[in-house]
Amino acid sequence: MMLVPKHPRSLRARLTLIAAGLAACLLIPIAVVLNVLVRHAVAEGIWNESLDAASRVAASIRDGTLTDPVPTGGNGIDLVEVVSSDGRVIAASAAAKGVHRLSPLHPAADGDVTQTTSCAPHGRDCIYVTVVRVLPGPGSDFVYAGRAAPAILTSPLALPLLVLLALLLAALSGWAAWKSAGRVLRPVEAIRSELAGISEKNPGSRVPEPPGDDEIAVLARTANDTLARLDTSIQRQRQFAADASHELLTPIAGIRAQLESARLHPEDTPEAVLAALRDTERLEAIVSDLLLLARIPTVPETAREDVDLSHLVVAEVDRRPGRLPTQLHETPGVVIRGMRRHLARVVANLLDNAERHALTLVSVRIERAEDEAVLCVRNDGGCIPEADHERIFERFYRTDAARSRSRGGTGLGLAIAREVVEAHGGSIRVENVEDGVRFVLRLPLAPDHPDDPDPGGRDAPPGTADTRHGTADTPHGTADTRHGTANARPGTADTQS
Repeated sequence: MMLVPKHPRSLRARLTLIAAGLAACLLIPIAVVLNVLVRHAVAEGIWNESLDAASRVAASIRDGTLTDPVPTGGNGIDLVEVVSSDGRVIAASAAAKGVHRLSPLHPAADGDVTQTTSCAPHGRDCIYVTVVRVLPGPGSDFVYAGRAAPAILTSPLALPLLVLLALLLAALSGWAAWKSAGRVLRPVEAIRSELAGISEKNPGSRVPEPPGDDEIAVLARTANDTLARLDTSIQRQRQFAADASHELLTPIAGIRAQLESARLHPEDTPEAVLAALRDTERLEAIVSDLLLLARIPTVPETAREDVDLSHLVVAEVDRRPGRLPTQLHETPGVVIRGMRRHLARVVANLLDNAERHALTLVSVRIERAEDEAVLCVRNDGGCIPEADHERIFERFYRTDAARSRSRGGTGLGLAIAREVVEAHGGSIRVENVEDGVRFVLRLPLAPDHPDDPDPGGRDAPPGTADTRHGTADTPHGTADTRHGTANARPGTADTQS
């Protein structure tokens, strides 16, 4: 049974093995082919040189200038014999004097040249020989020219040596891959060791970023961006936990103080119970908002529905008896897709916030902008410093903590609004305008929803102004200034928009 290693090899080892294996698979066939080509080239060179030598001797025989011993051309062909048609050696070179016959082979009757290899019976000491017919026709003499096979053609070690050289080159390729992989992966190891040391005690640590724009440098920058986001999230969670603890302790301490007062002064029990109930309502509102913030990211897509933002805003404006007039500019049929209950909470929070800080008027506008629904809620209160434009959406942040707590707000209204809007793929921001402060909320329109210029049979044309609450023409007929008192409904926003 094959044993499988418990831990796989490192990437560096795998790269080394791959490089060495590929080099071996490439170099060994090259060594075999090279051996064949070299042997063929050497043999071809011997054949050509022996043919030239035999042709020169045959020409000298025809010219009558042949001498004995036969001279060689100095090109390595040292074995030359002139043999008669009956097999007698007429002349030979000095090196061929001790050889009885170079080869018994004759050219065919229809040929002038024959090339052959003549070896000893044991298969060694081979001679490469070319035979040339001196004159055409029978009875002609023959010239034999050749040389002993060189070691490269007869040695059995040529191919093993080439294969060994290929393996050494493959091993060298593996060593180079090992070194190169180590150099390339060194930043990865530095990143790994730095990441291993990051914990909740030091979330601000960052991994080293190598220079350049290669994959590892991009990985390091991405890791640092992720660590920065995690660090920010951890810091926010810690701050939120501290703020939540403080916000929860305040009403709890108030309840305890009222109960202690009722125990020590029984005659004040009714007033103490009322005060304790108010603190209990505030505590309930804080816990309810915290639970809502926790549930917002977990809402499934299937729980969403098509919501007419115009109807939602109109219903919320009609529902509340505001202490100030509310000027409404609506565009009918602005349909978005989302959680109706959460979106209604956003509208309510923005209206609560606007009424809390407005001086004389609250203005609400709903319109389309390309593929987005735009809701603007404006109040004519004081402007917000630029530095607080983002901070007002933080949990438990208040521009006036004492006044907000006295009104019963939780400090989570605008935080809830942003969480809900971003969960629906939209955005919300605050702007300082010439006559106050304006919140601008943008949400994507519901896909493939037909336009309805007059949803629900409303007769008001798009873009008309409808002033509600606080005038003689309000649907309720009277103005109610209870908004902002100690009995304000739990969970409303309490931060200046």
